[in-house]
Amino acid sequence: MVDPTELMLADLSNSYAATEVSNTFLRLYVSDSQFGRAFASLHERLNGHFESINDRAETTHHYWAEQSREMLALVKEVTDFLDSLERAGVQVDLAGAYVDAIKSCQSWLVRSGGSTIPDDFDQIAIIKYEPVFSRPDAEIKLKKSSQRIQLQLIGEGSYAKVFSFVDPDYGVKFAVKRAKNDLSERDLYRFRQEFEILKRLRFPYVVEVFQYDATRNEYQMEFCESTLRNYIKKRNNALSFSSRKRIALQFLYGVNYIHAEGFLHRDVSLQNVLVKTFNGGAVLVKLSDFGLAKDKNSEYTRTKTEMRGTYRDPVLESFKDYGVRNEIYSIGWVLSYIFSGREALLAQDDAPSQIVRRCTAHDVADRYVSVRELIGDVEGMEATPPPTDAPA
Repeated sequence: MVDPTELMLADLSNSYAATEVSNTFLRLYVSDSQFGRAFASLHERLNGHFESINDRAETTHHYWAEQSREMLALVKEVTDFLDSLERAGVQVDLAGAYVDAIKSCQSWLVRSGGSTIPDDFDQIAIIKYEPVFSRPDAEIKLKKSSQRIQLQLIGEGSYAKVFSFVDPDYGVKFAVKRAKNDLSERDLYRFRQEFEILKRLRFPYVVEVFQYDATRNEYQMEFCESTLRNYIKKRNNALSFSSRKRIALQFLYGVNYIHAEGFLHRDVSLQNVLVKTFNGGAVLVKLSDFGLAKDKNSEYTRTKTEMRGTYRDPVLESFKDYGVRNEIYSIGWVLSYIFSGREALLAQDDAPSQIVRRCTAHDVADRYVSVRELIGDVEGMEATPPPTDAPA
């Protein structure tokens, strides 16, 4: 059985489907697919009358007869529309300033002969750049602080500086990555591309980015307390094998994900893997710094052959030929550090050393074919954590 309320709401929405409305007002209600066009139409016409009334109040104090009738009809249309929505259970609020303006106009508007605008008429404040119709049931109002936020420098590399700040709206710490002023056009392009790539990626083990500011060449991202290097360095004597294994797997899951999405990081290193820490000792590994990332669908990343990156594969002759097995080489260095806490390749006969040796084999054909294959070997390593083992 058809719901009569739904039919009424559909009719209300459809009645404005063919109404011409300028984009100036449509853009204010783009988030409301059902009634946005109706709200935009009413808002635009109210503004047109209010502007004309303001103008006439400063000159003749006379509002024409036809426009007076149109304004009275518009007031009735707004009232009927909002009443119909309310009966259907849809609450819509009209900005208080416009409610007051309509009441003021109703006190002197007449249907024939034109309307005399009172001498004590107060100019109507026109609202142009924000909606005057709102739906409390479908909105949330966020505090917008006007205070100036101080940034704290927490890191610096060749191309950018990283700052942290606490957002006053949420009380949450975020990071800001800002390109240095002396970057070449190419490096600045890569910086912007880094943001665009990260914006496309959504995965627990990849750092999340939020907003790019082109005027400052910076973007906001989630805050992570430490790099992988510093995290392990501070805890190396206390980290159990099972904790190291969990960290290694998070790292590998992240790399496997970006490979599946068609990207090669090309600068996997201890500095470019971040760590978020939580109460109870749990950690979350986050891949970051995608400034050298290679998109297999983009030709731009293949126009230069300059060798870059932290762990450079000694058998790679040209950066444009960089592939998965070259990435596996740098992954081996990171895994070696995770399991030993030392920045030298493992050389024992245990399982981690065997995995690292295969990752960094001089003959590329002897290396892992994919990160997925590597994950299988790491997952299969035996671990016997003590009862006090801290989660990672």
